[in-house]
Amino acid sequence: MPFAPHSSSVAATTLAVVLALCCGAAAAQYKWKDSRGQLHASDQPPPREIPDKDVLQRPAPRSQAAPVPPAAAAASAPASAAISRPPVDPELQQRRARAEQEAKARAKADEDRLALQRAENCQRARQQLATLDSGTRLVRVNDKGERVALDDATRASEMAQARNVIASECR
Repeated sequence: MPFAPHSSSVAATTLAVVLALCCGAAAAQYKWKDSRGQLHASDQPPPREIPDKDVLQRPAPRSQAAPVPPAAAAASAPASAAISRPPVDPELQQRRARAEQEAKARAKADEDRLALQRAENCQRARQQLATLDSGTRLVRVNDKGERVALDDATRASEMAQARNVIASECR
């Protein structure tokens, strides 16, 4: 039995290696929810159509740094004393930048559309006010199809409405 201590140390070492490999694989998991709310886990990143807010877990960045040439190591020695940031996935940065650009473009398009609507409303209200203020006799068609002349009270209320629209839309 002289080999018993040696075989147990080999078994312990083998067990440690197997556990390290299993734990490393388990830590490198992505978890996300799809559009139906279903939870997915994989060692591969989620599909591109999955928004970042639905990615629940990403693997931790690798702690092993790339080998640095001795000259570069000496030049960057003072910088290594500073707090190092974890590496950022370039694809993730591109997706975020693209999403920000699209959001800005949508906001600008909405702003332009609202400005155009305001300008059109302002123009119509000014034309309506000019027509009402001209003093010419105005006639409307009622729900029976009959022509009815605008009286002074109706003309005054429509002029007030047109002024309110001008005040709110003509900036």
